[in-house]
Amino acid sequence: MFVDVILPLPLDGLFTYSVPAPLSEQVKIGIRVLVPFGRSKTYVGIVAKSAVNSQLSTIKDILQVLDAEPILLPHQLHLWQWISDYYMSPIGEVYKAALPSGLKAEDGYKPRTETYIRLTPAFRNEQALHVAIDMLQRAPKQLKAFVDFLGFEADDLTRDELLNQGHTLQTVSALEKRGILETFEKEVGRLNHGGEPHLEKIKLLSPLQQDVYNQIQFSFLKKNVTLLHGVTSSGKTEIYIHLIRQALEKQQQVLYLLPEIALTVQIMDRLQHVFGNRLGIYHSKYADAERVEIWQKQLSKNPYDVILGARSAVFLPFQRLGLVIIDEEHETSYKQQDPAPRYHARSAAIMLAQMSGAKVLLGTATPSLETYHNAKTGKYGLVELFQRYKGIELPEIQVIDIKDLQHRKMMNGPFSPLLLNKVREALERGEQAILFQNRRGYAPMIECKQCGWVPHCQHCDVSLTLHRNLNQLSCHYCGYTYQVPTECPACGSKELQTRGYGTEKIEDQVRDIFPEAHIARMDLDTTRTRHAYERIISDFSAGRTNLLIGTQMISKGLDFDKVSVVGILNADTMLNYPDFRAYEHAFMMMSQVSGRAGRKGRRGLVVLQTKSPQLPLIHQVVNNDYSGFYNALIAERQQFHYPPFCRLVYVFLKHRNEGLVESAGILLGSRLRQWFGTRVLGPDKPGVAKVKSLAIRKVVLKLEPGLNLSEVRRYLLLARQQMLQEKRYVSLQIYFDVDPL
Repeated sequence: MFVDVILPLPLDGLFTYSVPAPLSEQVKIGIRVLVPFGRSKTYVGIVAKSAVNSQLSTIKDILQVLDAEPILLPHQLHLWQWISDYYMSPIGEVYKAALPSGLKAEDGYKPRTETYIRLTPAFRNEQALHVAIDMLQRAPKQLKAFVDFLGFEADDLTRDELLNQGHTLQTVSALEKRGILETFEKEVGRLNHGGEPHLEKIKLLSPLQQDVYNQIQFSFLKKNVTLLHGVTSSGKTEIYIHLIRQALEKQQQVLYLLPEIALTVQIMDRLQHVFGNRLGIYHSKYADAERVEIWQKQLSKNPYDVILGARSAVFLPFQRLGLVIIDEEHETSYKQQDPAPRYHARSAAIMLAQMSGAKVLLGTATPSLETYHNAKTGKYGLVELFQRYKGIELPEIQVIDIKDLQHRKMMNGPFSPLLLNKVREALERGEQAILFQNRRGYAPMIECKQCGWVPHCQHCDVSLTLHRNLNQLSCHYCGYTYQVPTECPACGSKELQTRGYGTEKIEDQVRDIFPEAHIARMDLDTTRTRHAYERIISDFSAGRTNLLIGTQMISKGLDFDKVSVVGILNADTMLNYPDFRAYEHAFMMMSQVSGRAGRKGRRGLVVLQTKSPQLPLIHQVVNNDYSGFYNALIAERQQFHYPPFCRLVYVFLKHRNEGLVESAGILLGSRLRQWFGTRVLGPDKPGVAKVKSLAIRKVVLKLEPGLNLSEVRRYLLLARQQMLQEKRYVSLQIYFDVDPL
């Protein structure tokens, strides 16, 4: 007996093993087995199918069967194979992305612990705290860390959360050595025991929402995929809840996908309130042990009926999936960039639904061009909702020409007088404000005032971002950090100045302008843990903070009752980007950020600062004119032959040797032209042409509808194989990005 096994390796194809007679009864499709590979290694593989009698004399035996029952259902294997084929990624890469680490290890999983921090017993009274503060007067860094620790007022503070405030491990360790703080390990990863479901708590739909709900039901009779195009704050989530209830009444399971982990915090509360312990949460910030437990629960006789999660939730086992909801379907976060497989969770979820006989609802205020085109041409159903819940008006958007204000020297740093006045008025009324700046760190670069020298990463073709709280320069591509120079290495000048604004610098300036405000910052630097997400959002929701500064994270469907003013500090950073999707992404981001204003109560205000107020796109955002935006952009895409009128495949080549990757790109481009002709563009240098010391070239394929995609994939894989067989290119990296964003 022989079986083909998937191994968690970046190698094409399956691997054949023989099944020893004593194990033959235990081996089934979808079960994990321990197998030898190479001279001395062993891996946990998954049995994919029975194999024909192999003639190989060196075929090896399965060593051990690790499961009593399959951990992978048949439709999951089909989905893995589809992702592998469509995105031209080895199925072993799909395996690595799909399974929690605990299921890929030989010895199973161990519950993961997290390091928490608390006062030592000796300092758990008020008198001792005063003694500690006196003791730390001569150690300002330790004092600040201790005061920040006390400000959390939490018994379950993780060490990472304290480090997120800009403190170093050395400072925290010093407080431990003094006997003031102590760390302890705490097991994290608990399944949701959210209490009994209370379906009676589901709110009644408004007449308009009920009409939309009925339209969706009617659309599902004819189409498997339907787009719900509803403006921000129109009550889409309430409609989703009613659709979920209906699926549960039919004994079906529901997958509810969100693009960002931050969003699950708010939606989780709403769903848990109704569905209780029938709801499971699944995303990468959860402890691995918890993810393993959820996987196992989904295979049990009592699985979660509703799974709420980010893109990795598409890989979970579903036994009776009936509905998939993809909220904020336009979001680029649904696309996995690195590592492989570079899949799009929206496309994968639609395929999963098709394989399971389930319906798909795509929801957004700003549909992606491809999705809206599919809806307008009849491939998907289309339901529209253009009125906010309870008739609240969409926010007023005032456009400020900051180029003119800078010329007249009326700007206060990155803030226009109008924006500062409106934020001040909102805070005085007890309301909240959001400031959006899509760059993290203190400043995007530092520059020598005398000669113009700018520090660059040694490993990447990018300038370094200043993080002043950490007092370091950081590369946002490879993560490498550098000391901040005290003088220019080119001319010796000590006059080094910052250029541009990151969220950290915005926060510093806002604290000076509004000393009475309670400010929070939400970006990658302040949300490295799941607890940090939850704390920032819950503090802002509860009014403990009233001014939120953030990157694109704050644009993704978060719902805050008291936000009356939103400031978009510089729209031009989104517009002036060398990518054919730049205007599409800019429109979506500005519209979504604007949608955070005035969601309950009175109409909100958005102050949109730009140096290009005359652009049609700015007027489309101001007027919430998605139709005008779509019509203008779709005509442009058709004229220049871009999606949705073609399918894109990027072919990337990487190597440490710049000359070698240049010659390889030219050779590969010419080979592909022999097969694909003028459909091939390049090779070219991408915007960032070196990352992690690897030089990069990119070849673009534009494939018109109707081409045989399996043939295209065969030729591309053959071209890669031919390149790598040449001795000089044996260490070259070549990979594909299908439907890139």
